[in-house]
Amino acid sequence: MRECDGVDIGATLFVPASHKNLHTILRREKYKELKSIVIDFEDGLEVSALESALEDLQQHLGSITNISPLVFLRPKNPDMLLRLLQLQKIEQLDGFVLPKFSLNNADAYLQLLAKTDFKIMPSIEGEELFSNTQLQKLKDILLTAKTNIVLVRFGLEDMLKVLNMRRKCEESVFDFAVTHYVLGNFLATMKSAGFMVSGGVYPCFEDKNGFIKDVERDLKEGLFGKTIIHPNQIELANKLYRVTHKEYERAKEIVEAQSAVFSQDGMMAEKNTMLPYSQYILKRAKVYGIC
Repeated sequence: MRECDGVDIGATLFVPASHKNLHTILRREKYKELKSIVIDFEDGLEVSALESALEDLQQHLGSITNISPLVFLRPKNPDMLLRLLQLQKIEQLDGFVLPKFSLNNADAYLQLLAKTDFKIMPSIEGEELFSNTQLQKLKDILLTAKTNIVLVRFGLEDMLKVLNMRRKCEESVFDFAVTHYVLGNFLATMKSAGFMVSGGVYPCFEDKNGFIKDVERDLKEGLFGKTIIHPNQIELANKLYRVTHKEYERAKEIVEAQSAVFSQDGMMAEKNTMLPYSQYILKRAKVYGIC
C-alpha cells in the first residue's frame, strides 16, 4: 500500500462494487485525473449483488498498481470488513472507509485494523454529530488510531435526514443556522485534534457552478477533499484545489523563514503558528499545481 495523506486523496469518486467499468478505472483507462476511488459495498450495492461483487473484487485486486488512483473499500459493517480482510491480495488496497462509525462499532472496526497498515477514513453519520459529549468520546477513540487516519468524513445527507431538511442546489449547508452549528462543532472537535476533515457530497451533479461554489465554501470553512458522485466533478475539483501563486509564495516564505516573527504583505507573520497551514498549501501546490 502507498503512503498518502488527506491532500493526496482529494476528490473521491464513490463507485458501487458491482460497477461494470471498475477494472478500467483501477487501470486508469478511465478518469485519468482521478486521485482516489471508494469501492462501495454499503449503500451503493444491492444485497442480491453482494456475492458476485465479492468475486469480482477478488479479480480486481490484481489490477491495482502504483499508477492506479488510491483505492479504498467501504464495507457495510465490521462483519463485512472482516470478510474483506480475508481476501487474497487485499494488501493491494490503500485502505478502508468505515461507514456509520460510532461509539457502538468503533472498537470493532479499529481492532480489526489494529495490526495492519491500511489507511482509514472513518465516516461519522449518526447521533454523535449532534452530541458534543459523544463526539468528544469518539474523538478520543480516533486518537488511538491517528497515525493511520488520513481523513475524517461526515454524513451530510444523513445529517439533513435527521434534521428533516433538504437544501437546494444553490444553497450551502453553512447557510443554515442548525447545520452550520453542527458542522462548526464537528470541525472544531476534529481539526483541533489534528484530523483533516473532508467536505460532504454535493448531490446536484449537473450543476457545475453550484459544485464550484460548494467546494469553494468547503475550503473557506477548513474542509478539504470531496465525496463526488459523478465523473464530471473530477476535473472541477482538481482545478479548485490548486493554489494561487501568491498563496504559494507566502507559504514558501513562512516555511523557509529564519525569523520567528516577520512582516509579510503588511501583516505580521509568525512562523510557529502559521507553519501547519503553510505546509498544507505547499502540499496542495505539489499535488494539484499553481494557478
